[in-house]
Amino acid sequence: MTTSWIALFFAGLLEIAWAAGLKQSAGFTRLAPSIFTLIAMLGSFGLLAFAMRALPLGTAYAVWTGIGTVGAAIIGMALLGEAVTLPRILCIGLIVAGIAGLKLTTG
Repeated sequence: MTTSWIALFFAGLLEIAWAAGLKQSAGFTRLAPSIFTLIAMLGSFGLLAFAMRALPLGTAYAVWTGIGTVGAAIIGMALLGEAVTLPRILCIGLIVAGIAGLKLTTG
């Protein structure tokens, strides 16, 4: 796995973190979660920018948002009481399959 892919993976994890932080910040009205969110955003965008030096735009952006989408959905269901339904699980599986497909078909 190249450095770009590793950076993109961590950029995706930070996207999950800032999405969860944004929820906890209550629209940037709570200081600590707001600061956490902004730091996670900067880190996520920085790592995405680094990864895009070597990876194609479409692949990097789709993988980054896919990791964030899947992670945020799982956090929502596991920690925030969002509905856990078969259609949601199947759709998350489709996103994961798309991410894997992009990784496997990108040099």
